[in-house]
Parts: sequence; C-alpha cells; structure tokens
Amino acid sequence: MAETPIRLIIADDHPIVRDGLRGMFAGDPGFEVLGEAADGAEAVELARALRPDVILMDLRMPGTDGVTAIKELARLGVPARVLVLTTYDTDRDVMPAIEAGATGYLLKDTGPEELIRAVRTAARGEAVLSPSVATRLLGQVRAPADPLSARELEILRLIAAGATNREAAARLFISEATVKSHVLHIYTKLGVNDRAAAVATAFRRGLLTLDDD
Repeated sequence: MAETPIRLIIADDHPIVRDGLRGMFAGDPGFEVLGEAADGAEAVELARALRPDVILMDLRMPGTDGVTAIKELARLGVPARVLVLTTYDTDRDVMPAIEAGATGYLLKDTGPEELIRAVRTAARGEAVLSPSVATRLLGQVRAPADPLSARELEILRLIAAGATNREAAARLFISEATVKSHVLHIYTKLGVNDRAAAVATAFRRGLLTLDDD
C-alpha cells in the first residue's frame, strides 16, 4: 500500500524561492504541494482551507510576518506543523518563532536532502533545528537566569491555568496590584512580554509541567 504523501504549503514572499521549493517537493512522490503563499495572512487562509500537514514558513515577509502567522494558526487550532525556513538565526528571530509554536527552524542554506528529511520529521511532530539555531537555544537554556520566587511560581501556575490577575489575587489572598507587580517581575526574569510567552517559556525551561494544577 502506497504511503500517504505529506501535504505541504509553501509560504515565502520571493517567487523564485517558492518555485524552487515546489519543484523540489513536487518531484518526490512522498509529498504533495497544496499551495503557495506570499505572506503570513495568505498562509493562514490556505492552511484553514486546505489543512496541510506541514507549512514551510518564511519569517520576514511584507504584511503579516511568519511569527504572527504561527500565532494565528495556533489561535485558530489549525493542526499543521510549521517548519520555519529563513535566512536569519538571531535571537530576535529564533526565540519568538519557537515560542509561537514552530515545530522546527531551518536556514535557507540547508541542503535539499536535509530539508526533505526535516519536513518528514516535522510531519511526525518532532522538533528539527539547524545546528546554529540549536546552539543558540542551548546557550539560552544554559545562560544563568534570575530564578522565580515561590510566589512568582504560584502566580505563573495560575496564569497557565487561565486565571486573570483578579482571580489570582483572590486565590492567593493578596491585592490585584501585588499580582500585577509579580507578573511584571516574571516577564522580566523570563525575558518575555506577555502571558502566553511566559507560560510557553516556563514549560520549555521546566518551570511548569503538565502535572501542575
């Protein structure tokens, strides 16, 4: 019985890049290219309509960028795996993409065989990272961090459970202003700007686990 092909969408603002990727995957019976998008918004619409297994996503595109698109796909519950394929491997590119929910992160100098293997890996839901990105992420994990206090961890667990600042204050018998202050300290210590990123980063660092109530 023939293996079901992996269904792909290619999102990149450069037509020549899209053409090259389409040609590479179209020549392999293990893949089916469903469509192409020139920006993040178009990628989201195609993904909602066509339900691909994997989206090859550029990051820096005019209009809606890749990270915004990844967040929107997660918000909409689109189950496609997102494999970032970009020229950039700086912290300000890598970390937001991973925290937004990208399954993998590769650079555009990746060879064809390696890219094909990476898409197969991403389709299985396994993480795939280019060596330079893996090194950068490892450096982030190893970097000394200001630990969260016991109270900050309590509040972070409540945030992960969906509690508002007011609800957290009521649960912990402290003022809402105190909770807000703790939340700001949590953001600073984790290097994030919002609640979703704080929770994602805390899970990645092992500060939160699925067993937390």
